[in-house]
Amino acid sequence: MVAVVVPEEFVTAFNGSLVGPDDVRYDEVRAVHNGLIDRRPGLIARCHNVADVRDAVAFGRDAGLEISVRGGGHNVAGRAVTDGGLMIDLSLMRGVDVDPSRRRARAQGGVTWNEYNRATHVYGQATTGGVISTTGVAGLTLGGGVGWLLGKYGLSIDNLRAVELVTADGAVRIVDDDQEPDLFWALRGGGGNFGVAASFEFVTHPLDTILGGILAHPLAAAGDVISMYRQFAMELTDDATVYCSFTHAPDGSGMKLCAIALCHAGAIAEAEAELRPLRGFGPPAMDLVAPMPYPAINTMLDNSFPRGALNYWRSAFFTQLGDAAVQVLIDAYEAVPSPMTAIFIEYYHGAACRVDPTATAFPHREPGFNLVLAGQWADPADTEVNVQWVRDTFAALEPYTAPRTLVNYAGADQPDEVVAFYGPNLDRLRDIKRRYDPDNVFHLNQNIRPA
Repeated sequence: MVAVVVPEEFVTAFNGSLVGPDDVRYDEVRAVHNGLIDRRPGLIARCHNVADVRDAVAFGRDAGLEISVRGGGHNVAGRAVTDGGLMIDLSLMRGVDVDPSRRRARAQGGVTWNEYNRATHVYGQATTGGVISTTGVAGLTLGGGVGWLLGKYGLSIDNLRAVELVTADGAVRIVDDDQEPDLFWALRGGGGNFGVAASFEFVTHPLDTILGGILAHPLAAAGDVISMYRQFAMELTDDATVYCSFTHAPDGSGMKLCAIALCHAGAIAEAEAELRPLRGFGPPAMDLVAPMPYPAINTMLDNSFPRGALNYWRSAFFTQLGDAAVQVLIDAYEAVPSPMTAIFIEYYHGAACRVDPTATAFPHREPGFNLVLAGQWADPADTEVNVQWVRDTFAALEPYTAPRTLVNYAGADQPDEVVAFYGPNLDRLRDIKRRYDPDNVFHLNQNIRPA
């Protein structure tokens, strides 16, 4: 690896820390959540504030270095890590400021949803964000922001009010509906293509306790469970978000399950009434549904996605979740090679789907079911068989899926399928990319090439 020469004036001004390959911290700092990602930046700039971010962008651009940006480090594709270039690391920027009277919260670029939810919950408030609490606020939001409250309050981007952004020219911009509205439109779903987001301002909503948890059935009952789930999901109120999954029992027994994960943000009595048919179906082998503080539902699945596990994912929206597609899912999970691998079916509805597909850069606003094949394993020797299982399963499901994909679920070796990611918004995004990043400085992402 060619050593990165760092000017003395940059070193002197930088408030954070600069970590190179010879630093004892290097391997720890370059690692992201997905253990399959093993890239070696020439330099890691660990920023403490927006001035550090600005200076790092200017240095990397002027030195001709490839730039990557790490927020929470959770994205499965691992594009937060460059090979040989400059990684701008926001993971030390973890502040969350809540203004409960204005119902606003400001989160820096390295904050996770666990940290955000804890800070807002102090005031009995919440914002849609993440199904896994270790997910970073920045990456999830820039890609749209699916979470437990999507039916009631929309996606994370639907709650976003402003972004503090460092663009490729080194400018620090406060971007919102009044200041640079085209850029604000692009940031709501366009991923990391337009700059480094140093902080985000969200609207918050009154929310303290929810009814949520997991219902689990034996895999043998999966056909009936998904048939019931399919019908139940399409009749949901906005208060309820309900996902279905194939997973293994958490007790290590190896038992395969078809599980329902749910969150109801309405009054508890109303939640119990709406969810009663779901909880009574079967009945389930396990019912872990109970009232809980909202942040607790966001941590419910964390142990299933440990840091450092090897991950390979594919995702697409179903055109229809019919019996034939369900049988493919069942057959595939019967043969799944890793007990850590899960299949998720997410239902999009409510407030998230009452936004015009062109109102934000995120175009996926139709009610329907999304597929996530979350391949996960622990031993590098098992990589080939697990990756092949995901690829084969995805190929078998292609007759039942549409060419529409969430940016945040794109896999490590998945090409930049920009039409699938951005649909009718691609031309406008390419034009905005040309205006703010004509040289494609920020290209380690699901890349939008400048027009």
